[in-house]
Amino acid sequence: MKTKENLEPIFETTTFWDFPTQNYGKTKHGDNKYSGVTPAFIIWNLIQRYTAENDLVVDPMCGSGTTIDVCKEENRDVIGYDIVPYRDDIIQCDARKLPLENDFADFIFVDPPYSDNLKYNDHPRNIGKISCTKNNYFIELEKVIIEIKRVLKKKKNVAWLIGDHWRSKTGLIPVGFKFYEILSKYFMPVDIIIVRRRNQTSNTSIWHYRAKKFNFYLRGFKYLLIFKNSKT
Repeated sequence: MKTKENLEPIFETTTFWDFPTQNYGKTKHGDNKYSGVTPAFIIWNLIQRYTAENDLVVDPMCGSGTTIDVCKEENRDVIGYDIVPYRDDIIQCDARKLPLENDFADFIFVDPPYSDNLKYNDHPRNIGKISCTKNNYFIELEKVIIEIKRVLKKKKNVAWLIGDHWRSKTGLIPVGFKFYEILSKYFMPVDIIIVRRRNQTSNTSIWHYRAKKFNFYLRGFKYLLIFKNSKT
């Protein structure tokens, strides 16, 4: 019988990914208590498809370090940045200005804040303090995309994990669609993956009750947008 301790990643072959836990195996990959932690299965699948051993993977919003842990285990070189580093092997940096040369990275993964609904830190330049109800949220993250374009090697790939936003006062904000349009300005689309959301705080009986009573939907998935740097 498989348990959380011996779960191994599955090589995904469809555009629907569903992971029962944040982590796999007996080794930690990131911190599953970190707000908005990235599922390690996602990183594992992406680097199997889009990188080879010793390729350089860059994560400009590294959070709790999931990308670093998976890449080291899979013999990829990796650099993780964050505006407020969570641990010692993450470099302090604003993702809008990466300290890297042009055409440097073999693959880039980004799991940005989806709005201001989670508190990551108190840094004044933290994009996660900007609501996606404001256009400035998209303006600032487009600066990250432009910087990714600069440091990513030609014909190499970037993956952007993002979710939509809904609040009773604003209704639906299709954040995923908006970023697909922005990324398409700079890169060629490869595919769109749907990643089921399992462990968000709204996945409780009280929130399911509210969704039925007040006639709204809980966010059930995220978009994994995959693009190639083949546009000049």
